[in-house]
Amino acid sequence: MTNEVVQATTNAANAVACAAQAAGAKLADSVSKHAAEGREALKQATSWLTENGLDLAVNVLSAVLILLIGGLLVKGIVAAVRKSLSKAKRVDELLRTFICSVVSKTCWAILFVIALGRLGVDVGPLVASLGVTGVVLGFAFKESLGSLASGLMIALNHPFRVGDYIIAGGVEGSVIELNMMATVLATADNKKITVPNASVWGSAITNFSALGKRRVDTVVGVAYGTDLTKAVEVAREALKNVPGVLADPEPAVAVGSLGESAVTINVRPWATCADYWAVFSGAQQAVKEAFERAGITIPFPQIDVHMAK
Repeated sequence: MTNEVVQATTNAANAVACAAQAAGAKLADSVSKHAAEGREALKQATSWLTENGLDLAVNVLSAVLILLIGGLLVKGIVAAVRKSLSKAKRVDELLRTFICSVVSKTCWAILFVIALGRLGVDVGPLVASLGVTGVVLGFAFKESLGSLASGLMIALNHPFRVGDYIIAGGVEGSVIELNMMATVLATADNKKITVPNASVWGSAITNFSALGKRRVDTVVGVAYGTDLTKAVEVAREALKNVPGVLADPEPAVAVGSLGESAVTINVRPWATCADYWAVFSGAQQAVKEAFERAGITIPFPQIDVHMAK
């Protein structure tokens, strides 16, 4: 029994030794094979560098010089374009910035294509793939491109400028910022509203500041027994004491309509855009006080009821 155990142990030890020897031989062959492949790759790389290294160095240096010198040329071209556009009266800062940005990016794209070509890169497939990518991105960002196109139309047509008070895209306020994608407005109660240019250009635009002057429209009612000629004259004289009322154009004061309980008089002075609200409130106060001094009654809404006998 003991001899059988000893024999089994010996056989197992021999099997393990044989397996280890086989694994060691296999590992040695693998290492030797990879070492040979590495030496061959190094030999090929060394041979390639020996044959083409100088050309590669020249091409890399040429590409770097193209980018450096081209960058200086791009700056000069953009500066020349900006200077030229600044002399044009219809080209504002927004349009100048957009055109200069397009020129700069286009020139840089051309520079990169030239540099890649100098390095031996086939730029044909790259340009084709960029074209396909551009089409895909155009569909994906259709709304943004619409706002960009609208921003370009705003920059070309100048319906308003920064500082103007407008109604556009259903929003009313002062323009505080204008870019190619959106128009930023500040409302009278100091809210900041950003409106996409597609909405602005796609709707009617009312610019209250473009012409420099605004007419202030207000209506005052007087009793039916009032001397209308006197009331009109009193109102016209009252406007002369309101700060901000312009003498040219001359304020218009005239009988407006025969209302249910009063005769309405249209009081329409003119003011600069900056003084509009001051004149609006000042004119109403001045006319009311002048009517009170002259004994002219401003009636409350009323209904006369006649009882049949």
